[in-house]
Amino acid sequence: MAGTSRHDHEMALKAKHQLSACSDPVEKLRLQCLTRGSSGIKGLSRTFRIMDDNSSRSLDLKEFLKGLSDFGLLLEKEEAMQMFQKLDRDGSGAIDLDEFLVALRPPMSKARKQVVLEAFRKLDRTGDGVITVEDLQGVYNAKHHPRYQNGEWTEEQVFRTFLDNFDSPYDKDGKVTKEEFMNYYCGVSASIDSDVYFILMMKNAWKL
Repeated sequence: MAGTSRHDHEMALKAKHQLSACSDPVEKLRLQCLTRGSSGIKGLSRTFRIMDDNSSRSLDLKEFLKGLSDFGLLLEKEEAMQMFQKLDRDGSGAIDLDEFLVALRPPMSKARKQVVLEAFRKLDRTGDGVITVEDLQGVYNAKHHPRYQNGEWTEEQVFRTFLDNFDSPYDKDGKVTKEEFMNYYCGVSASIDSDVYFILMMKNAWKL
């Protein structure tokens, strides 16, 4: 159950349309990510993590500008610097990577967050805050997957591929944290206007 290609296409069109009227740099960056579909923010996150050579989980201005450019995002240098200053709350000359990605995430209503957390809790059978292959075994039936049915994949491979949808692209460890799960659904949510429809989609997908 991932963001469908139809939702991705609708979201990309909507984001492109909104971009033309947008002046806020953070919003502009968010919309540019969303024109790439529900995994756009995830992709930008990966670009920055790769650049974070010293694993400090923070970026200075030079790294920040290079990351935007490497990912192909079009922002004027002044806009990018303005955004950096806005995100560098303590004026230390560096921004916290996690805070930046949270600021970039499309906002979600309380009702949507609740249903996403409900799905996460259902999948996290061991209750340790991380979804693993073991957790999925009782909740997700791999035997319906066409590649399992034709003998191409084992049950384990089906589960790993399923988890890869949600897993952070820079760190595919076969474990999905609550943050990664929420990041993924923030992308999907941005393509769906109606709370009612989003909640119904989640309940049907996860049999909540």
